Order: sequence, then structure tokens, then C-alpha cells
Amino acid sequence: MALEFSIEITDQDLPFFMEAMKRAEQRAAGKSAQQILDEAARTFASSQAQQMPEFVRSRLAGVENLIAMAGDEGWGLSAEDKSRVVSALTYFSDPEDLIPDNVPVLGFLDDAVMIEVVQGVLRPEIDAYADFCDYRSQEASVRGTDAAKVGREEWLEDRRAELQARMRSRRQSYAPSGSWTPHFKFT
Repeated sequence: MALEFSIEITDQDLPFFMEAMKRAEQRAAGKSAQQILDEAARTFASSQAQQMPEFVRSRLAGVENLIAMAGDEGWGLSAEDKSRVVSALTYFSDPEDLIPDNVPVLGFLDDAVMIEVVQGVLRPEIDAYADFCDYRSQEASVRGTDAAKVGREEWLEDRRAELQARMRSRRQSYAPSGSWTPHFKFT
């Protein structure tokens, strides 16, 4: 028999989680971004061997995606964007967060909640990375090459070309009947 429950986090609850995030960042002071990514990867790997509710396990999968995004050279996050992702992973890499990770069954419950909060904040980054990964996989298949060899610049160029083609196609459907085309002279 499965039980279902939901957790609603309101705007009034967010400061509590932001304070927990700040405490994790303070404990991580002096660590490099790579150290935090490595710790988050180790924590994720060790979490997979632990017994936990499926709703927690399914949310932890988001951590693996954030780690991949931050370390993906083909995606090439800017320093500012990478900092946002690494900051989000700081809480997950902290074994002494609200519920210590070594507490059986519940140790990652707080991490699952924080991941939900973080994924809401980082939704634009997550969606763009997913789009890039889909493109890279498809493009690698077409080229018969390793996906790691397809980079962000190619993706951006293809997206630009795709959007401009869509613009021209829409222009045709919106054009009034007749052959009038605006021509502007730039001086």
C-alpha cells in the first residue's frame, strides 16, 4: 500500500531554507568549486546505496544533473552561472545539514526538499542545459561522433539559424497579399 503526501513550501517558508543554505556555505568557506562538485558527486554516489523513500531518491537525480551541468566543458557555463549551480550544490555536499545524511531512511529528506527549491530557482539553467544535451546527442548521432565533441558554440549557431528560419517562415505567413516588401536605407 502506497501513502501519498505533499509538502507545500510557501514564500514565507523560503527564508528558513535560505538560512540553511547560508550555513552550509559558511561551513564550505575556503573550498574551491571543484572540491564542492567532487563532494556533491561522492555524496550522490553514496546516497544511491542507502535505503530511502522513492520520492527522495527521485529528487536526488536532480543533483546528478546539476553536477553534470557545472562540469560540462562543452556547455561552458559562465563563471557567474557556474557559481550559482555550485552554490546550490553546497547544501547537498554538506553531511551535517538539517538532517544529517547518515540518519537511516530520512537523512536525505531535507536534501530532497532543498533540491526542489533549488530546481525552481535554477529552472532557466536546467531547461537550457537539457535543450543543449538533447541537441548534442542528436547532433552527435547525425555526425557519428562522440557527444562530448559537440560544443555550445555549435548549438548556439544552430539555434540562431533555427530561430531565423522560423522568423522567415512566419514572415511569409503574415505578409499581406501582393508583393510589397519593406526596404529601408541605412545611412
